[in-house]
Order: sequence, then C-alpha cells, then structure tokens
Amino acid sequence: MSNPVLDLLLTRRSVSANALGEPGPSEEDLKLMLRAASRVPDHKKLAPWRFILFQGEARGAFGKILAEICRNEETGASAFRLETEAKRFLRAPVVIAVISRVVKNPAAPEWEQILSAGAACQNLILAANALGYGTQWITEWYGYSEGVRSALKLAENERVAGFVYVGTPTEKPEERERPSLAEIVSAWNP
Repeated sequence: MSNPVLDLLLTRRSVSANALGEPGPSEEDLKLMLRAASRVPDHKKLAPWRFILFQGEARGAFGKILAEICRNEETGASAFRLETEAKRFLRAPVVIAVISRVVKNPAAPEWEQILSAGAACQNLILAANALGYGTQWITEWYGYSEGVRSALKLAENERVAGFVYVGTPTEKPEERERPSLAEIVSAWNP
C-alpha cells in the first residue's frame, strides 16, 4: 500500500545548489513551506527559529557582501574565490537562512531549542520537496562567519542553522548508499 508521506520520506534527496534553476517557488508556495517549517516540536512554544529570505536581486546583493566578508576573513582569497562567493546565492532562485534563536527558559533547555531549529530546516525541505522543488541545506564557511553574523544582524542568542537553497531541479540526483538498520539500531537490554 502506497503512502505519499512515507514515499516522500523514503525517496527524499538533496539536489546540489548548482543543479537548482527556475522556476523557484511562488509566493503562495513559499508561504506554505514556511508555515510547514514552523510546525515543528517547540517545547514551551518559544519559536526558537526565524527565517531570512533571499530572492531576486537580494541574492546578488548579498553575494557582494559575502565576497567582501571572505576578502576580510580569509587571507589571500583568490579572485576566483571572491567571484565564487559573489555568485553563491545566485545558484538557486530562493535561499532561506534558517536562524536558530535560543530563548532563555529554564523549562526548555538550549539543546532542545537548537534541535527545533534543525527540525524547522527539515520541515522546510520536506514541504519544498512535496511541492516539487529541489533543495539543499548548506552551512559551509558563511554559516559560521562572524562577518556574516554581523551582516545578517544576528543577536547574541542567534546563529545560522543553515541556508536552504530552493529551486527546480535541472537534473535528477543519484541515489546514495544509506546505512543499514543493523548498523544504526540497537535494543537496550538491562
């Protein structure tokens, strides 16, 4: 018996950001994806995440900022490297920064809040995939850069959980080997 949700979960694949093209999600699809992303486990209803959208010309504008930050943070960055950074967000029609936002609350440990932000990334990806879009969740150097933190105006309690690239796949990703359940599952015995 086929189940569309399980079929999606069992066949989900990342699509390289370099293989994501137009069209990107419509405003309606984007809102639907973000609504799904916000429906994750959230102990104490703190919403320990938020989203920053990069669409249209904003992608290239932020790319120029990335190139400048790279120039400042990486000694001897080549012209090729700086050009790559300038074009980084142009690889997909939409890039969504998922920001983990830890809220001080003794009843909701920091780790749970960070996991909730990761779940928001995954729900975002699954919603996009269910709508027919390809996605890739990336951190790379710019997910950890102090200069990027500043450019995104992140607060002290915030950090990048990931950048989710969204677009129409221009090629089908190859299946990759997955661990067998015997390798990753054990039963606890007293």
